[in-house]
Amino acid sequence: MTDDRTFPSEPSGPFPTPPVTYTDQEGREIEIRRFDADEDLESLVEMYDAFDPADRAQGIPPTREDRIREWLDDITDDDCLNVVAWHDDTVAGHATLVPDGDAYELAIFVLQAYQQARNGTRIIETLLGYGREEDVEKVWLTVERWNNPAINLYRKVGFETSNAESFELEMGLRLRAED
Repeated sequence: MTDDRTFPSEPSGPFPTPPVTYTDQEGREIEIRRFDADEDLESLVEMYDAFDPADRAQGIPPTREDRIREWLDDITDDDCLNVVAWHDDTVAGHATLVPDGDAYELAIFVLQAYQQARNGTRIIETLLGYGREEDVEKVWLTVERWNNPAINLYRKVGFETSNAESFELEMGLRLRAED
């Protein structure tokens, strides 16, 4: 329930809006753009099918193509905001904002070969810019408390810990000032 969540009082940002093109730390040209079901869905399914099981957290992304498709149907529906990072013809990463009451839940996934090259930072920043452009005010996420690289990334873009009482941390960020 988002009414129980706390969010920073000041907005984070600014953040870029898609499309964004940059060269990652491995010298690869990456383009982040808004999700287009007609153009991106099959490649996104392929990325999640190839996703390293060691990088799965909290049961996502799911395994098996049928479960991946069902999950993607839920998180790419019209109320959700999604960006996809492309390297040539390969999906390098995907991030989504899923409505949850008066806030949005963020999830990000970066294919293993594209991790440790600042792609996660760029994908999240671009998704947050897209969210702000679409009048999203508050964003939250959960992360396993031992996932220090992810926690550091979230803090770097402005997320603050709002609940640390379980084995997961809940973190929140504000994109717009309170009305």
